[in-house]
Amino acid sequence: MFVMELTYTAPVEAVDAEMEAHVAWLDGHYASGLFLASGRKVPREGGIILAAGVSRAEIERIAAGDPFVVAGVCAYRITEFVATKTAPALAAARETLPA
Repeated sequence: MFVMELTYTAPVEAVDAEMEAHVAWLDGHYASGLFLASGRKVPREGGIILAAGVSRAEIERIAAGDPFVVAGVCAYRITEFVATKTAPALAAARETLPA
């Protein structure tokens, strides 16, 4: 599983100008089952996305395609972890430790 942390690198007005395209990008990845949760940081300096089901290389490729990244208004920090325990609603995303 991945924690995709977005940090805005431009004024929030520039971020807002790309918001519609970013939300459409999010919706596509929710529809595919890749994204599990997302939202803004508080204070509003970026956001967080939880994703599962692909490799590190693929999640980096996906992040690079975010309209925010393409427009140069955010940067990603991606953290991979093994989600061995989840809430019942996320049971399908539960993982086992590698042997």
